[in-house]
Amino acid sequence: MTPLRAELLAIGSELLGPLRAETNSLWLTERLLDAGIEVVARTTLADDPALLESAFRTALARVDVVIATGGLGPTADDVTREAAAAATSRGLRREPAIVEALRARFARYGRPMSDTNLKQGDVIDGAELLQNARGTAPGQFLEHDGRTIVLLPGPPGEMKPMFDEQVLPRLRARVGSARVVRRRVLRIAGMSESGVDEIAAPVYSRFENPKTTILGAAGQVELHLIAHGNGDAEAEDRIEELARLLREVLPGRIFSEDGRELPHVVTDLLRERTLTLALAESCTGGLLSARLTEVPGVSAVLERAVVSYSNQAKIAALGVDEALLEAHGAVSEEVATAMAEGVLKASRAAVSVAITGIAGPDGGSPEKPVGLVYVATCGAAGTRVRKNLFPGGRELVRQQSTQIALEMLRRGLLGLPPL
Repeated sequence: MTPLRAELLAIGSELLGPLRAETNSLWLTERLLDAGIEVVARTTLADDPALLESAFRTALARVDVVIATGGLGPTADDVTREAAAAATSRGLRREPAIVEALRARFARYGRPMSDTNLKQGDVIDGAELLQNARGTAPGQFLEHDGRTIVLLPGPPGEMKPMFDEQVLPRLRARVGSARVVRRRVLRIAGMSESGVDEIAAPVYSRFENPKTTILGAAGQVELHLIAHGNGDAEAEDRIEELARLLREVLPGRIFSEDGRELPHVVTDLLRERTLTLALAESCTGGLLSARLTEVPGVSAVLERAVVSYSNQAKIAALGVDEALLEAHGAVSEEVATAMAEGVLKASRAAVSVAITGIAGPDGGSPEKPVGLVYVATCGAAGTRVRKNLFPGGRELVRQQSTQIALEMLRRGLLGLPPL
């Protein structure tokens, strides 16, 4: 079974500058996947007639559905209609009804319509018009040599309702009511992308349906599974078969399959066990507590968070022995342990975590380089400490430090072996 394949063209020179983000493609991708259509390419293009014509031709040669957003306005650089017509070797006809509707729209606002707006009445031969009640640019829907071309306006407030109300029903009819696509994201912390792929690739490479994509982020690796089937049950069964095998080869390493990020997972585990948490942060400067407090309801489990950036703060707020700091330095296993035990003792919490390290860009040495971070957890089961050497700049080191801390907490709460 092969699903319909789609390519998205985001058109507009402004989208290639530093001031405007292109968001239509992300929204359309989700809507198409839910309809059983797989998006295989997304391209952002300048308002260049030759470039756009070539892009349409290329897309039509490799996918079933081509959806373009933008370039349907009245100005000289709005050339999407012309490019799509050239790519399909079709002419453009000017629809008097559209022109009259545009004149009436301008008249309602007490403004004359410029002649430049006339081009918005140009329709590709054979195309169906998509009405735009929220703007002046109508869309177009064209079947060409077994392919579907859709032209939509660029403003999201116009594009989204036009797609949902007028395009999606047509595409669903082509797909068939039974054909569905389902997605699942398996999230893993504390492993490198290459380390995950070395274990997972021999499993997922055996499957053509679902398809698997591996993505790396700061302190996290994601396995994106996309399955298609005749109905929800078949698609879900296909995904679950692969997910089960991946769980077997990655025991205890997958922290989420339901969209939750690690702070949410840890918060839920603490809440389920009616446990509270205390934090002691140095190099992360409160980033761990900030990530946790983004989770609604975390107040039920987060007892306190101490940012003990200086040695004096570690002594005064956490009770770290000054002699320990002098003997081992602030970035050490011994001090991380003392910080975790100190904040636990000072609080009423059941579990604690402490982070101390060198985030950079300076402050490192041959013995203790930038990226060296110690993370300690403390609770009824004892204290665990992990030495880490993270690559990257300051923000990346800090983000990875919090991710490892959360993963250590998760594993401790579940009784899993240490990292």
